[in-house]
Amino acid sequence: MFLPRRRSTALVLACCIAFFLWYFNSIEPTLRPFAPPLSSQEDHPLTSEAIPAPESPPQTPIQDHGATEPLPPSQPAPPTLSKPAAHHSEHYPVKSLTPLPKGASAKISKIQHAFGPETQDERVEREERLAAVKRSFVHSWQGYKKHAWKQDELAPIRGGYATTFGGWGATLVDSLDSLWMMGLKDDFEDAVKAVKEMDFSVPKIEDLNVFETTIRYLGGFLGAYDLSDAQYPILLDKAKEVGEFLYGAFDTPNRMPVTRWKWEESKRGAKQEAHPNALVAEVGSLTLEFTRLAQLTDDAKFYDAIQRITNVFDENQNRTVLPGLWPVLMDTQHEQFADVGFTLGGMADSTYEYLPKQHMLLGGLTQQYKKMYEATLAPIMKHIFFRPMTPDNADILVSSGVRVNGNAEVIVPDFEGQHLGCFTGGMIGIGAKIFDRPEDLKTARRLVDGCIWAYNHTQTGIMPEIFNMVPCKDQDCKWDEGRWLKFVGIKSHRIEGIPEGLSDEGKGRWVAREDRIPEGFSAIKDRRYILRPEAIESIFIFYRMTGEKKYQDAAWQMFTAIENYTRTDIANAAIDDVTAETPRKDDRMESFWLAETLKYFYAIFADPEVLDLDKYVLNTEAHPFKRPISS
Repeated sequence: MFLPRRRSTALVLACCIAFFLWYFNSIEPTLRPFAPPLSSQEDHPLTSEAIPAPESPPQTPIQDHGATEPLPPSQPAPPTLSKPAAHHSEHYPVKSLTPLPKGASAKISKIQHAFGPETQDERVEREERLAAVKRSFVHSWQGYKKHAWKQDELAPIRGGYATTFGGWGATLVDSLDSLWMMGLKDDFEDAVKAVKEMDFSVPKIEDLNVFETTIRYLGGFLGAYDLSDAQYPILLDKAKEVGEFLYGAFDTPNRMPVTRWKWEESKRGAKQEAHPNALVAEVGSLTLEFTRLAQLTDDAKFYDAIQRITNVFDENQNRTVLPGLWPVLMDTQHEQFADVGFTLGGMADSTYEYLPKQHMLLGGLTQQYKKMYEATLAPIMKHIFFRPMTPDNADILVSSGVRVNGNAEVIVPDFEGQHLGCFTGGMIGIGAKIFDRPEDLKTARRLVDGCIWAYNHTQTGIMPEIFNMVPCKDQDCKWDEGRWLKFVGIKSHRIEGIPEGLSDEGKGRWVAREDRIPEGFSAIKDRRYILRPEAIESIFIFYRMTGEKKYQDAAWQMFTAIENYTRTDIANAAIDDVTAETPRKDDRMESFWLAETLKYFYAIFADPEVLDLDKYVLNTEAHPFKRPISS
């Protein structure tokens, strides 16, 4: 939050601070860090023994996101909220629907490399790695089936579960297309039978995150339906059920969605308005799922819902304090973007990711998304991506963030990297291919290599959640240990313990040793690894674009490190500190571990026809939607 320049703004500032404290406390861990209790757990050998889906598994609930203490085993699961007696008609119905673009798809340049034959040794190595990833997936899936069947999340250490995303079995739905892709048909059909029994009109939580519900549930059903070639109509039925339910969040005066939705009040007839402070990613990242639902059901209202959002973003793109980019927060009630923080990391990321992907899903029938994407590139390249100084003088890029003062006179970079920001290498690569921007491939490569570098330079071989690095001061970017140490000292938040009388370099050296700051990093703000997929996502995409085996090797090194430090007797768990020799495990396994992370690790070692990027577009939860066939 920037400081007010006049005393008359003090009251407004105080109100804003109070709101921010309330609002961000409600954000779920995919958008902000979580800090539940930590536990240690010994590793367990791989197993591929099948476990049948239990009818009533023994389950222990654990507290939802943001908890500081686990619930005792006797604590009951969150109650199912009562179903509204009747579904009210809309308060603000749409009078004229925006039609879904139809017609012969435009020609879009191919993304995937033309792979040639592999040698016998290459095939054996690739298939061994593929099998290892599949064993890891089966291990976690079995743990979910045994301890958390039809629940949102598994507690991978003590075997409980958490209700975090509606209580509809987020991990189950999120994993459907992964099960199909890996040839686990019996498990896939068990899961399909389970979702038949679920009522997706009554969540088990009062405030529903519309974005998370869209990408995990709606995206999960659509992806599984498309990947299984429409063999299971129930999946489309359930997608429509979820879509119809979520459509109620758009019943506002300006048809902008309520992102944190008190659905029960709405369904009982209460009027609602979009919020004056919403995360831009939660508003701008609904396009793919609602568009694909509209395509499959031929119901234009779903496309109309998101196209209205796109038009607001389009109209305001050059009106923000950093023209071309949208800030982290937006006023959806008044359709304004007055915030001063900009990033491609958490809280904004998938808004940008979806621009080239929506262009592909619509078959290039509109140029709006291409125009918007290309308008972001100049400010991104100038202000967001930076080259860090590293001891090996690596030619890499990191995606960071900036803050801008109200008059756009001063732009303050934070030189902060996020694991979430690692998707940018894949995004820039896809844009380079489909929009015929070959120079951008160099940028994509440097971004992908930057995330690999961050993995390779920690004690565990795993990238931290949030960190800082020292920007290059000139084009040569030669390593300067003294400059690095000064940055370490400046970035340190230590108040006590630092010996007196140290020089700036001496302070930095002491902090680097005591706080385990590897050379090249200037600070590590969040040392956790929560099983995130963004780095392997971009490595997978870039490998499919170039065919360069070194990216498969990098993926394998990452996978083995992650498996070594996160495996539990039941599944895989987040860890608290990637710089520690023996990090503690956290009793959390978000659904994206099975939906995204292991899917990308599997796909990079699979046949290139698996998740062919010229046939599918992947949503931000890695769910594959069929692309129209280009003319």
